[in-house]
Parts: sequence; structure tokens; C-alpha cells
Amino acid sequence: MTRRLPTVPGIANSQGLCPGDIMFYHNLVFGGFSRTVLASAVALSFTAVSADDAAPANELETVRVIGQAASIGKALASQKAADNIETTVNADAIGQLPDANVSESLQRLPGVSIERDQGEGRFVRVRGLAPDFNAATINGIQTPAPEADKRAVALDVVPAALIESLTVVKSLTPDMDANSLGGTIEVKTLSAFDRDGYYLSLSGKGSYNDNVDETSPELSMAASNQFSVGDGNKNLGIAGGISWGKRDFGSDNVETGGAWDFDSGNALEEFEQRDYAITRERLGMALNFDYLVSDNTSLYLRTLYSRFTDNEVRQANIFEFDEAMIAGQRGDVSVAKERKDREETQEISSFVLGGQHFWDDWIMDFQAGYSTASEKTPQEINATFETDDVLANGGFTNTRKPLLLAPNGFADAGNYNLAEIEEAKSDTEDTQTDLKLDFTRELYWNDHPASIKFGAKVSQRDKDGDVDIWTHEPDASLADYREDVDYALGAFGPGINSSVGNLLGDGEFQIVDSAIEDYSVSEDKQAAYLMGTVDLRDLRILGGLRHEGTKFRARGFGSTDEQITVERFDNDEAHWLPALHLRYQLANNTIARAAATRSVVRPVFEQLLPSFEVDGDEAYFGNPELKSLESSNFDLGIEHYMGRAGVVSAFLFYKDIENFAYLTDRGNEFAEFSEVETWENGEDAKLHGLELAYSKQLSELPAPFNGMLVGANLTLVDSEAQIESWDEDAGAVRRRDIALPSQSDVTGNLVLGYENRSLSLRLAANYTGNYLQEVSDPLDKRYDIYTDDHVQLDFTGHYFLTDELQLSFEAINITDEPFYAYTGKKQFNAQYEEYGPTYKLGLALKHF
Repeated sequence: MTRRLPTVPGIANSQGLCPGDIMFYHNLVFGGFSRTVLASAVALSFTAVSADDAAPANELETVRVIGQAASIGKALASQKAADNIETTVNADAIGQLPDANVSESLQRLPGVSIERDQGEGRFVRVRGLAPDFNAATINGIQTPAPEADKRAVALDVVPAALIESLTVVKSLTPDMDANSLGGTIEVKTLSAFDRDGYYLSLSGKGSYNDNVDETSPELSMAASNQFSVGDGNKNLGIAGGISWGKRDFGSDNVETGGAWDFDSGNALEEFEQRDYAITRERLGMALNFDYLVSDNTSLYLRTLYSRFTDNEVRQANIFEFDEAMIAGQRGDVSVAKERKDREETQEISSFVLGGQHFWDDWIMDFQAGYSTASEKTPQEINATFETDDVLANGGFTNTRKPLLLAPNGFADAGNYNLAEIEEAKSDTEDTQTDLKLDFTRELYWNDHPASIKFGAKVSQRDKDGDVDIWTHEPDASLADYREDVDYALGAFGPGINSSVGNLLGDGEFQIVDSAIEDYSVSEDKQAAYLMGTVDLRDLRILGGLRHEGTKFRARGFGSTDEQITVERFDNDEAHWLPALHLRYQLANNTIARAAATRSVVRPVFEQLLPSFEVDGDEAYFGNPELKSLESSNFDLGIEHYMGRAGVVSAFLFYKDIENFAYLTDRGNEFAEFSEVETWENGEDAKLHGLELAYSKQLSELPAPFNGMLVGANLTLVDSEAQIESWDEDAGAVRRRDIALPSQSDVTGNLVLGYENRSLSLRLAANYTGNYLQEVSDPLDKRYDIYTDDHVQLDFTGHYFLTDELQLSFEAINITDEPFYAYTGKKQFNAQYEEYGPTYKLGLALKHF
């Protein structure tokens, strides 16, 4: 029996499909071009049917929430197309909120929160799990990480304007990579078959940052069309886009880094003032092709290039008290002034070639991908000026936001002489190659519709880091290099101007400090799986087993009292990963879901490197023998559809995590050392939570109130883990309980909107509860660093001047919410930073 590809918008093909035919294809196909074509077909078929109508008993379903009115029909249709638990936002909804990059767009989804850098979203947490425990794919291929020591992908590299949809997969099926504990973030770029015929979008914006009084531009363009090649049908789709933006902004910071002495009356040992001036430039390009070779064969090519340049100038004052002091006291203080100049460029490139072929009751999917990520810093300069003697009568007030009590002579640039200029360059490269082949067959088992799917994947990942460091010690006075600094958190005194870089000479190469930062890592993975589905009236069962084997190779450097050695390590490991998914239709509009899965994540590169450094009787060792983190995951939930434009859902989840890694002291195991810092696998950690979500267009209200929109979600999470460390004073190993780092007890979103024919408004509030950021002392919880809760309020408005021309206004961080981290208790600063609100005005042309 020959199966024909489904009719999609804009393709002149008389071969139409009924909903049952569409379901056949979607039951069997799970990736690549089929998701593009089939999702469109499924969406059209279900949008034409009221959500109050009964769904077929063997119909697949998904968990997706999209809070933009024009997309709700498609979103609810897509909810009936996947087996695993997912949350999705599409391009229309992304454009309705003021989110500049992929990370910020994801923060609106239930169970998702983000970590910010200089006020901008960067890393993504899912269900309380840290960013390194979540995976990211671009067009179906895993994305490597630009940063040297991380697995987490900094998704602020990718502009939101190039994205067609974002999906967070929270329960894995056996045909997916198992390398995520919280979730897998699937980024899908533009496709011509996602739209009907010719499409063009042009956009220009200007943004103003209140902190630095600067205006910045943004430009983007996207276009797509479908063409006829050969027999007259529109069988070729081409889509492309380019996005560019340059943002000038800054922040004011005061931080202690946790340098409190709680045994001496909550006294402070040192703190810093920092002023940042930042220019960030993003460039993204995508060019994608879809080709229907015949009724039974399709091909696609997906390409993405994204570049993120961060140009940072940091002025800093470092105050070190001779004796730890409490707020309001005055005494002697050593003062250093620093200037850091650094331009850092991160790039991500992704190329995916794939396709599928139908014959009889079989489908074959094939995919080849190559991805690269890099982080390059051609030159970083850190210049430090210090006072020759301590300055008298210095201190601070306010333990939450320390304000300087300026010591005598603090503002006199002549009191500061150049101590050192450190010059560094660094280069990190992370590449991944993937080959994947899948086969799917539709069949019947005891007269019940069923399918079987199997396949294999091989991937190779190589990550290399190289750092070179020089020091320079010329004679100079700050009086010859001073400049004024606009700092909002108290007296700052003279800063250091850029001409200090002219003092660089040949310098002294720091061979030890450079070598121990260098490394080379490879991870080769082979995977195979078998899975199947069966529909027993209102119950759908999906079960299967995946096997993954990883070959790990690493090279690093060790230093013993300035003597360097080369360290190498090899290791292999394998994992069997079962999965079971159940979906039961309780009523026409009510669905229950359950899942039990296993997943596995490798430790981060920083922990795995075989590098070490020994200095006297103190030592630090990486631990390449760390075991991978394994998690048993359980999900149970229910969702109810309310007409064509609303859904409410609730999901419980539980994770039992083995082998989480943490930094500890093992000095008791080495007679020659008083302190040995290294990474160890901990006992089991446990995490459980509840996700609630609601989305509704209030169309039942009388005009004009029928244009109102409400979207809300709330996630409650709790976790526990146990760490241990050697206590030299007690002469024994001590243990204590902690929450998993990065886990917030509460996260949530509330979106209120209004839409009519010419106006679209959104007010969005995002809340992230406090979480453990870092364990500074495994023996003493008083020194744990926490990130405080964060509430950000954003607004966007769109007005249609014509059917195709749209005026937009955005206000980001309206209430000027700062970043705050504290040490042990909220009154003791670890870091405080202000960014100011940002306002954008734009004009967009959309033709389709």
C-alpha cells in the first residue's frame, strides 16, 4: 500500500486527507520535515472541528500551552498529536511579548525559569533542575555549549526573531536522546510550509536604557515561499531570516561575595563596588529548504548561524578591612581599583540534513547534523591600582546594600599606583556530529491499532579549551589614567581610563596558570532503541527501551609546586533506559496522562577534567571518574479543554536522582595535605513538584470585553540532597541536607491581554522564587549563597496602522527590579545589582 504525503497550505495538490489519514501519518512520524508538514495539516483539520466534539479513541495527544489568542486553535489541535508531556510556544506568541532571545521566551512557560546575566535571560532551568541538567536541540540536533566549563547552552545567543516554535519536552520517549533530567528544549527555526504561500516580515526597533541613557537599534527580516519544481505542484519551500541588534546598557553593583564573619558579630571582611558599561550585539541568520521529491519521499535542510558579542568595561573598587567590621564602624582599609576591558564572542552554527521515505506501511526517517559552538576572547585586560598604605577611617553601612563610608584620601588619584596588568586570551570550541536513522511501521495487535518504531543514533562530541595569561608590571600612577565613573550606589572616586592598555609590553607568560586552564575532551555516544504503541479503546500505551553507551576521553594538565604534568583519562559507560507513557481519555474534553521514564546526564566539564593544582599543603583535583547522574522520573496529570480557546491542566512530577555531584574537602584521605578540594558523587537526591496552567480567551463576554485574554501558570517544587565533607576540627566526616542548587520553590507567570482587530496589548508578570546558588562551605549552611526571589513586569502593545503595518511599544523591567543574592540570610549581601528599565519603539511590516 502506497501512502501519499499530506496536503499542506500553499501546495496545489488535489490529494486531500481526512483527519483519519492525517492521524495515520502523525502516529508514525516524529521528527524532521514531517513535524513541519504534518503539524500544519493536523492543526488545520482540528481547527475546523469544535473542541467540544469527541475525539477518536486512538487519537494521540500532547500537553502544550500557548497564550496568544490567534494561536490557541492551533495549540489545542497540537495537544492531540504527541505522546510525551510538552509545553510549546510558537512564533506568534513569541512576538506578542518583549523577549529578545530564546531564553526569555521560554520563561513564560509552566515549569520553566531562567538565570539572568546583566538583567538579560541566559540559561534555562526546567522543573527546578539546573541548566546543566537540561538539553537543547536546534531543528532536532543537540546543541553544544559555547562556554568553557558548561554543558548548558546559553540560549541568549539565539535571537527570538528567527524562531518558529519552542518546545520544552518534560517526559522523554525512547526515540529521544536521554540526556536531560528536567527537560529538553527544542528550538525550531523557520519553514516555508509553516505558512500559506508567500510570507514577508520586516521589523525595526529602537530601544532606550534608563540606566545609561543610551538608545540602541534592532532590525529583522524573514521571508518564505513555496515553488513548483517539475510536475507543477508546489513541492519546494524556501524560508530565510536575518536578525541584528545592538544594545548599549549598564548596571551598578555592590557585592561581598559572601565575605562575612558570622562568628564575630556578623562582621564584613571585604566588599566591592562595580560599575558596568556593556555593548551587546546579536546577529542571527537562518536559511531552510523543504523539498517533496515525490509523493513518498521528502528532504529538508536546516541551517542556523548566531553570533553574540559582549563588549564589557568594568570599573571596580575593592575594599579589604584590616579587621572584619560591622555596619557603621570605621577603621583601616586597603583599597584597590580595577578596570577590566573584554570583548567576548559566542557563536552557534547548526546544519541539519534529513528526510523521510514512505513505502507500504513503513516510514524511514534519516537525519545528519553538524553543530558548533565557540567562545572567543582575543584579549582581556585587567589593570589594578592599589594604595601603598592602608587608608584610615573607612567603613560601610547597610548589610543588604553596603554603602561606602569613604576612608581618608579615597578620592585622591595620586594615592593609587599600578600593581599589575593581567592580559589574557581564551578560545573554547565545542563541536558535535550526529547521524540518526529511524524506522516506523503501522500495524494491528489483536484488532487494536498499534505501531512499532526502532532506530539507532551515533554522535561524536569534541570540546577544547585554551587559555593564555601574561602579567605586566610597569610603573604608573592613577593620576595619569583617571576618569570619572557614573555610579548610582554611593561614592566611587576616580576610575581608570582605557589608555592604561597602552602600558602593555612583552609581559611575563604565566605558564602554570595558563596550562591548568587548557583541556581537550571527547564523548562518543552510540544509542539504539525499540518502542511501540497500542490503542485499547480510550487508553493509549507507549512503551520502549533505549540503550546508550558513551566513550569518554579527556586530557588536562596538573601543577605540583609550579611543575606541570600532562594528565589523561579514558572511561566507558552504558545505560539501559526504559520508558512507559499512558494517556486515557476520561471524557470528551478531559485527558489523564502518566509517564515513568529513566534519563541520564553526564557531569559538567569543569567537574570531569583530570586537571589538578597543588600549592603547598593545599590541593584541588578534578574528578574524571565521576558517575553520570541518573534519574527515575514519574509524571501524572490531567488536562481539560474549555471550548475552542481554553485549557486548564495540572501535573505532578517526582524525580529520584542518583550520583549528583558537589564540591567537597577530602583532606582526611591524603596525609600530605591539610585541604583537598574535589568533586564527589552524592547520595540520592529527590525532587517533586506540581505544575498548574490556565489559558483562556474570554470570548463569551459581551463586546468589547470578548477580546480579553488570561494566561497563568504556577509551579511548586521541593527537593532534598545530602552532602558531606571532612571536618578537620572534629576529626570526622560531617553531613548535612541541602536543596538542589538552582531549585526555586515557586515560579509563576501571569499574562493579561486584550486583542481586537487593530490593537493587541500584553502585561506580563514573571516570578522566580529564591534558590540555592552555591554551597560556599559544605560544613556551614550560614555561608550558602542564595539568589533572592525576582518579580519582573513587562508590557508590550501593538497597533495595526494598516492590515500589514504594525506599530509596537515595549517596556521591559518596568519596576526596575534589581538582582539580589544573599549569604545565609536575606540581610547579608552577596551581590546587589541594578539595571534600570528598557523601552522599545518599533515598526513592523508583515505581508502574507
